[in-house]
Order: sequence, then C-alpha cells, then structure tokens
Amino acid sequence: MQQAHNIQKQQSKTFDLVITAILIALVFIATFINIKLPIMAKGGLVHLGTAMLFTIAILFGPKKGAIAGAFGMGLFDIFGGWLIWAPITIVARFFQGFIVGKIAYMSGKKGTSMIMNIVAAVASVPVMLAIYYIGEVILYSNWIAPLASIPGDLLQNALGLAIAIPLCAVLKKAPYFKNT
Repeated sequence: MQQAHNIQKQQSKTFDLVITAILIALVFIATFINIKLPIMAKGGLVHLGTAMLFTIAILFGPKKGAIAGAFGMGLFDIFGGWLIWAPITIVARFFQGFIVGKIAYMSGKKGTSMIMNIVAAVASVPVMLAIYYIGEVILYSNWIAPLASIPGDLLQNALGLAIAIPLCAVLKKAPYFKNT
C-alpha cells in the first residue's frame, strides 16, 4: 500500500513539473508576440507575455504564476536579444506573478472572482514598475531616463489585463479548472 502511495506521489510531482514547464513555455512564446515601441529611446516592447502571466497566475495560483512569469520572460530576454534585461525581468515578473496569484487566490476564491482578479493584476503593476525602474537606474546610472519606459510598461499591463481577465472567465468554466 505504501509503495502505491509513493508511486502516486511521484507521478503527481512529475505531472506538476510537466505542467510548470508547459506554462513557462507558454509565457516564453507569448512574449515573442510583440511590438517594438518606437517612442522609447532605449528600446522596449509591448508583448502578450504579460497577458499569459496574468492568465497563469489566476488559473494556477501564485507559485506557478511566479515561476512561469520569471522563467518564461527571463528566457525570452536571454534568447530574444535582451540579455542585459534578464535579471531584472526575472525578479520583476516573479513578484508580479506571485502577487497576481496570491490576491486572486485570497479568501478561497482560487481565481474565480473577476473583481479580485482585476484587483490582483492592477496591484501587481506598481511592483513590476518599481523593479524595472530600479533596474534601469542601475543600468543607465540615471534617475530620469527610466521614466521613459513607464508608459510602455503601463500599456503592456493594460493589454495583458484586457486579454487575461475575459480569457480566465471563460477558462475557469472548463472542467479542469472548476475543481482547482
């Protein structure tokens, strides 16, 4: 009996690892769907990775939201030509995914409350902005230049919110997510 329990536990861990890897890949791929912002002197993107991060954090909770956001977008930076940004992205998106998932799952809601999901996504934005701002201050040795990135970051988060909230409302009705 104990051996069967151990096998089932190991299969559960393997399934969890596979799901996490797929979620990281989804964020990675979604981040490649992007538009470069011409208004930003140092570059910058508006991409669908943020929508995927919000969706994953709302559907799967804070741990998977943090891991998928950090590694998915961090890998994009590494392989997409933004290597210098990878450490900043990993930290910013880890905290953003964690905050969204934590708030969406508060009070036993488990991502089922549209209002809490919106609050979760909106609450994560200042943290992400602050981390990127501090990272840019370090990169550019300048307190003013990083301010130019804020409009693009806000646009990216607004787009992510506009896509993720209705998507999650539909996906939460799927049998897989009804009982999670």
